[in-house]
Amino acid sequence: MRIAVSRVIPEVGLNLLREAGDVTVWEGELPPSRDELVRLAEGADGLLTLLTERVDGDLLDRLPSVRVVSNMAVGFDNIDVAACTERGVAVCTTPDVLTETTADLAFGLLLAVARRIPEGHNAVRAGAWRTWEPMGYLGPDVHGATLGIVGLGRIGQAVARRARGFNMRVLYHAPRRRPEVEEELGAEWRELDALLAESDFVSLHVPLNEQTRGMIGREQLRRMKPSAVLINTARGPVVQTDALLEAMEQGWIWGAGLDVTDPEPLPADHPLLRYPRVVVTPHIASASFTTRARMAELAARNLLAVLRGESPPRCLNPEVLTRD
Repeated sequence: MRIAVSRVIPEVGLNLLREAGDVTVWEGELPPSRDELVRLAEGADGLLTLLTERVDGDLLDRLPSVRVVSNMAVGFDNIDVAACTERGVAVCTTPDVLTETTADLAFGLLLAVARRIPEGHNAVRAGAWRTWEPMGYLGPDVHGATLGIVGLGRIGQAVARRARGFNMRVLYHAPRRRPEVEEELGAEWRELDALLAESDFVSLHVPLNEQTRGMIGREQLRRMKPSAVLINTARGPVVQTDALLEAMEQGWIWGAGLDVTDPEPLPADHPLLRYPRVVVTPHIASASFTTRARMAELAARNLLAVLRGESPPRCLNPEVLTRD
């Protein structure tokens, strides 16, 4: 079997693939262009991708030999699943293995913004630490505050569990109520507008789709408390960037912690970065040694299972596996 990998991934994944077939890896630090990806994957049976690669009908028509696309991510907004299904191409992802690590980063951003950790660190590095200041670097308490979680899937629930350790009140918004989770986590369901109005911190954990794209805009940000903090470790386009910039300019909210942005990457001269209480990290929510290795291994196992005619651990369109 021939396999194309769109970026260098942890060795545990690459070794599994190399033991099974002929593997071609894109060695560049930046993602391949569309044409470069086609050249890389020409004649390949399987394609292992990252979120940076757009997989659609046009690409698949140029790569007719591909039978499986294995995305090394829990999200799949970069993949046109319907186009893949139409062409009999299996689509696989890597959920579960990054849940706890992503929740760690979400809570880390929350603490970093609230306690103004990057500001303090930068002041020390700049030689601006002169003395203990009774009015310096004040921010909101995290313990005992109200956390609103938008999207109570695996990652949202993991963030809620962390919040309990800080004695936080947890609200959540989801398309349907989760009574069993409410009981386990002591979480209270709210309509989105009510959650935004009541919460001291709002953490986003929804997939990117037509319903969630731009769901946090001017109207929603204006409903939040002036002392509130917005955290986004979901997908950048869930938040309207211009609206968030206006929210910081007008003081509608106190701060924001973003691991994902729109555009992504966020340019170094973007006006959002002028605000010290906006903390931005470069999409690193799953970036632990263990988690990235598990993601690479699962992505490889997904791909190999399909090519071997077996049932992959995580497939979005299993109906294609039973076609003649």
